[in-house]
Amino acid sequence: MRVTPPDSAERHLLLGVCGGIAAYKACDLASKAVGAGWRVRVVMTPSATR
Repeated sequence: MRVTPPDSAERHLLLGVCGGIAAYKACDLASKAVGAGWRVRVVMTPSATR
């Protein structure tokens, strides 16, 4: 998955994670977004924290 930031100077991503099987991919997505210059905030449901 490739993350390309817009031309804006400030790049923000709010990443919502729930307790599904694909939640493990959120770490990779967040890492790639940070590497591309995005500021990342993550919100998680209670089941995602387990």
